[in-house]
Amino acid sequence: MKRRELREHIFELLFRIEFHEGEQMPEQVKMFFEDIEMIIIEEKDKAYIEKKYADVVEKLEEIDASINAVAEGWKTNRMGKVDLTLIRLAVYEMKFDEEVPVNVAINEAVELAKKFGGDETPAFINGILAKLA
Repeated sequence: MKRRELREHIFELLFRIEFHEGEQMPEQVKMFFEDIEMIIIEEKDKAYIEKKYADVVEKLEEIDASINAVAEGWKTNRMGKVDLTLIRLAVYEMKFDEEVPVNVAINEAVELAKKFGGDETPAFINGILAKLA
């Protein structure tokens, strides 16, 4: 599976935390993989998705603090759920994932924003992430 596809699955899994309590998430992760069973997914890709999801969740408080420090007038509690999830994933990659260059993290977030967000989402995400770069 290509990196972009993996990132998309991580985004979809992270998006679920906006709708479910922490104790519900293990079941949500299980359901997520049941939902995508029709896609042939190698065990190494599944492990990658689960690990990166868990790593982002572990750093969520720090990630949100970074976002709130630069998001003038748009703190995390006011952002759209798609926008916030994409920004969180990108910030994690920028700050904590040494395998992903900063410009790649930003570009990938903008590309996912074009697919999952509204018309203003790519520019909004690019603006926030540029302040963090």
